[in-house]
Amino acid sequence: MNKYACEFVGTFALIFLGCGTIVFMHSEVGPLGIALAFGLSVVAMAYTVGPISGAHLNPAVSLGFLVSRRLGPGDFVAYVVAQCVGAIAAAGVLYIIAADKVGGFDIAVNGFAQNGWADYGVSSAFLFEFIATFLFVTVVLNSTAEGGAGALAGLTIGLTLAAIHLAGITVSGSSVNPARSLGPALFAGEAAVDQLWLYILAPMLGGAAAGLLQLSGALACGLPHRPRKRGGTAHHAAARSN
Repeated sequence: MNKYACEFVGTFALIFLGCGTIVFMHSEVGPLGIALAFGLSVVAMAYTVGPISGAHLNPAVSLGFLVSRRLGPGDFVAYVVAQCVGAIAAAGVLYIIAADKVGGFDIAVNGFAQNGWADYGVSSAFLFEFIATFLFVTVVLNSTAEGGAGALAGLTIGLTLAAIHLAGITVSGSSVNPARSLGPALFAGEAAVDQLWLYILAPMLGGAAAGLLQLSGALACGLPHRPRKRGGTAHHAAARSN
């Protein structure tokens, strides 16, 4: 597979497994199970498609790589398209499965793994999504940089995503990923689509901020900052160092 196909497959797997856990198993596994589903999905894809594409699986992560000059503009656009299409495809498959539930499946009652704010206001949701994405993309960029986590990068990133879900599920639904929010929202209905702007804007701002931080060299793992070649990707760099 080429790297764009890998981003499609990796993002499909993240949404299918993570959001599928919410749709079908949320009452059985609770927030901890949901957090682990997303985190472990990232771990699995990091070691499956990471050596080819870097396993960004998230437009905010790809933006962080673009801003830090570790991904070219053409690859950035293609990555985001592949990620969004993968997320929509996965949500579509989940919808088909859910619609065949004995007795029916009511999205208005059960939800469809969409992100949204309710118990906390829009400002709380925005702030959480911005900060959590900033932290997540910082972990991704530094873990996969020269002198970073090496072969453990995928595990580090997946555990970070799980921790973020545990912290913020009740605040914002804990997206930190515009593609993850986009796919389910298109099937969940008007209310989810109306709130989608926050789950695009806040994570992308957080990803850009993380990219600027890495570009500055402030968290350079004790090594001189040397931006990778354009088109370089996350776990591919980690794989080469082992």
